[in-house]
Amino acid sequence: MPNGWPPAHPQPNHEIERTMTNAFTPIEIQRPNILEFGNGTIAAAARFAERIGARRPLVISDPFNARRVDTLALPGAVKVFGDVKPEPDLPNLEKAVAMAKEVKPDLVVGFGGGSAMDLAKLVAVMCTKEVAFADIVGPEKVAGRNVALMQIPTTSGTGSEAGTRALVTDPVSQNKQAVQSRFMMADIAIVDPDLTLTVPKEVTAATGVDALAHCVEAYTSRKAHPTIDLYALEGARLVGRYLKRAVTDGSDREARAGLSLASLYGGYCLGPVNTTAGHAVAYPLGTRHHVAHGLACAVIFPHTLSFNMPAMEEKTVAVLGALGLPERNDLGLAFDASYEFCKNLGIEMRLSALGVPKNDLGVMADEAHAIRRLLDNNPRDLSRDAILNMYEVAF
Repeated sequence: MPNGWPPAHPQPNHEIERTMTNAFTPIEIQRPNILEFGNGTIAAAARFAERIGARRPLVISDPFNARRVDTLALPGAVKVFGDVKPEPDLPNLEKAVAMAKEVKPDLVVGFGGGSAMDLAKLVAVMCTKEVAFADIVGPEKVAGRNVALMQIPTTSGTGSEAGTRALVTDPVSQNKQAVQSRFMMADIAIVDPDLTLTVPKEVTAATGVDALAHCVEAYTSRKAHPTIDLYALEGARLVGRYLKRAVTDGSDREARAGLSLASLYGGYCLGPVNTTAGHAVAYPLGTRHHVAHGLACAVIFPHTLSFNMPAMEEKTVAVLGALGLPERNDLGLAFDASYEFCKNLGIEMRLSALGVPKNDLGVMADEAHAIRRLLDNNPRDLSRDAILNMYEVAF
């Protein structure tokens, strides 16, 4: 167990907890126009493409999934951009958009993990008009979309198939830039758990905790809302019930389906509520040191869960119960139990073993602390020094 944890924490603020989830707070919830969920639903890809008369589909994918695009059975002259990077950056996006402008697709398909689906969203809104990426960064700056958009996840983690956000790393600043637009919501999302059967156990574990982090961070956010809480808590329960099973036996179809549903529910949490400190603290691990996003979120998860507990006692205890961990209002126990939950999945929890240099922790803390779009909704104020302490304890 890491040394130096837990730090001193303030007395519980019950007033914060009582007013954090208010059923009278206005909220807008968006979903894909069509959702196909379940084993074998991949067949819906061809049906949808035929129904809309698609003849020039463009599939945005990573190298592995690019080799199995034929399983989609899409009609017409199918083109594939198969060079999506694990942490896509601006040049990667520009390359995909350039290909799309040549192909002039009538259907864009995101086929892969969150990176492929995020790029597919951006390609779909950028390929038919001259628009600079910098001009659409932020909320609702996209003017529209003129091509159909299909999203097909092959991992259980990001839930990007159900959301309106896309993130791309700026190689100059090494920060993630987020675009949010209702025009990037999929016309159809196809979640076929059988597509995840080939995911290695290490990736299954890390992406599963990413899905968990989406649910938990939304559930304990300042913007948490009862209309989303039910998805968040059930998503955590599904991870608690099925993640270890899927890591142990990747061919366990019931476990794969449970994780696919957890990931989808996590995606439902992202649009109207979004993540908080966990993702903000995790981002520099990926942008600066190329730690896979799910793995970064897993390493950070116990730190932010326990840090936020004083402001979110009841909800944190509920999360622990959902994961099958001791339901006690004890910050140290919350950290230890959630740390062991991740470690027992085979996840490497030490930054030093992931290639993160100790002399960069301070710069990482500066960058994480600057991600106000996430940190401002964290239930406890997280200082730059507190972030640095998390990195040091995790090192």
